[in-house]
Amino acid sequence: MIRGILVSVALLGTPVTAQQVATDSGPIAGATVDGITSFKGIPFAAPPVGDLRWRAPAPVASWSAPRDATAYGPDCMQNPLPGIKPGERPMSEDCLTLNVWTPKPVKGAKLPVMVWIHGGGFVGGSGTLPETDGSLLARRDVVVVSFNYRLGRFGFFAHPALGQGGNWGLMDQIAALEWVRRNIGSFGGDPAKVTIFGESAGGESVSRLMASPAAKGLFTRAIVASGGGRDDWPTLADAQAKGQAFAVRANAPDAPALRALSAETVLGSIALMSKEDDRYAGPMTDGTIVPAGAEAIFAEGKQAHIPYIVGSNDDELGFIPVPFRAMVNGPVEKALGASAAMVKAAYASEDEANRRLGGDAIFAEPALAFGLLQARAGVPTFLYRFGYVAEGQRKPDVGAVHASDVAFQFGNLPADATAADRAAAKQLGDYWTNFAKTGDPNGAGLPVWARLDPAAPQLLSIGIEATTMAQAATPALTAIAAARSEKK
Repeated sequence: MIRGILVSVALLGTPVTAQQVATDSGPIAGATVDGITSFKGIPFAAPPVGDLRWRAPAPVASWSAPRDATAYGPDCMQNPLPGIKPGERPMSEDCLTLNVWTPKPVKGAKLPVMVWIHGGGFVGGSGTLPETDGSLLARRDVVVVSFNYRLGRFGFFAHPALGQGGNWGLMDQIAALEWVRRNIGSFGGDPAKVTIFGESAGGESVSRLMASPAAKGLFTRAIVASGGGRDDWPTLADAQAKGQAFAVRANAPDAPALRALSAETVLGSIALMSKEDDRYAGPMTDGTIVPAGAEAIFAEGKQAHIPYIVGSNDDELGFIPVPFRAMVNGPVEKALGASAAMVKAAYASEDEANRRLGGDAIFAEPALAFGLLQARAGVPTFLYRFGYVAEGQRKPDVGAVHASDVAFQFGNLPADATAADRAAAKQLGDYWTNFAKTGDPNGAGLPVWARLDPAAPQLLSIGIEATTMAQAATPALTAIAAARSEKK
């Protein structure tokens, strides 16, 4: 996830009271700041270490004395990604914790619940970043939850000796949602009104969870921000082949030997992970947690039929310097095959094609495609394009880049944010929380956001000057969709 250095105004207060809540594992003690009570570092599964490495999440050992829940748990093991500020927490395999922010930590409050799934390409990220602190969002009368899930080779690794599993990180996400269902009522939340929302890999996770039988019934609404989803994940057999290649190099021929490897060996390095035959397998189509490609499941109408917001930013990859754009566009053009020239010709100029192609193909066109599939299932679907750029960050020919919307979703803007910046964050927060409360983002004082109509698709364009309805498909997106349709 691309992110700047953000300062959440919600963190500037001082804890004034302690608050205890009972969970099904034991009591926890949080802290209240300016009317919002937070509980941090709550274990939702047993530490996935030793014999529990590369296994489905196991139940947490219970406790009886109140457990301190005023500090985040460790981040999951990960390599720092180039150009991205790392998290501030120490890293550990023992990282399966979640965090709750609530304005009413009492049973019976029945507030809507918003569960955040962080991005980071399934190899990085954290549920503890300053820009995703849930304090300000919780002030809108919702309960906010964030969590960590296993990443990289720890979270997505298959080997014949490990059985049919491999998507351990997605299993962690499901385990966190199961914890929410069992416990969130004690925090003032309504387990029957849960919205999952995520950005980038978190957004793709949302779509995959909607398509997963293992996650059925765990949430009632979904928001996908820059989640892509058109990519094909490897099969379990392909993932196991990569796992075997790693095991040979690590001299770990069986499951006990694999689980005995040091965390540093499993983590590897950026250089090692870039080798095609040795890198972590990544999320895979395992036949159970992920029974098939998400697009295929949506096309068959077998996904969760729930209210759905989906969208992307207007200049997703605009942060990539010109000399490096070919590294992104090259694979996109290869995937488009013979239609690549036709797609590029749909842009106003060659420069425009080089700048926009990657972001449009990876994020914008998939958002439209998944939105249309969900709308055709007959459920409320809302498509958007986020184009607001903070006034202090505006540059010629650069729009809202990947992940720049996250701080606006949570309201955690830098201290030097302008009144216009804060108004944009308020508008986005209003849409998101209205949706969590009613399944419809519309509300008093907001520009009307029409449901996506497959016969005449439009989207909400959230821009610098105005927020209005606009045509959903540019000529380039139409060309990308046509090219992909031809390849099927």
